[in-house]
Amino acid sequence: MSPLVRLWWKVRRPTTFGVKALLRHPDSDRFLVVRHSYADTRRWGLPGGGYRPARETPQQAAAREIAEELGLRIAPADFSVLDTVTTTLEAKRDTLTVLAAAAPTENLMLSPELAEARWVRSVDELGDASVSRWLLAALDRAR
Repeated sequence: MSPLVRLWWKVRRPTTFGVKALLRHPDSDRFLVVRHSYADTRRWGLPGGGYRPARETPQQAAAREIAEELGLRIAPADFSVLDTVTTTLEAKRDTLTVLAAAAPTENLMLSPELAEARWVRSVDELGDASVSRWLLAALDRAR
C-alpha cells in the first residue's frame, strides 16, 4: 500500500464489510482452505471478499464470492452465519461475517484470485504454513 493511500485510510478510517466462507465437503468431513494470489500468498485461509450492505446481504455476498472464486453455485439461503466481528485492523473499521455452507461438489474452478485450494480434514495437514485467524475461528465456531 502506498504512503498516500495509508494516510488516506488513517485519516478517513473507512468502514468496510467482508465475508469469509467455511465450505464443507459434500461427502466427507473435509473443509476447503485457499491461498490467495495476492497479499500473503503463503497463508491458508477461507474464500471470501468485500461487499456493500446496501446492495447485498452477507449470505448473498458469500454466494457471489464463492461463485467468482471457486465456480461453485450455492444459494444464499444455504449459508449459515457462524460469527460477525468488527475489527480495526489496517486503520479501518471492518465488519466481517463468517459463514458456513456445504459445497455441492468437490470440483472447483479457481479464479486468478486464488493460487491454490485444498480439501483438508485438519489444519495440521498444512504443515508449518501460516493459517488465517478467521479460518481457525470458523473451525472453532463450527464445532
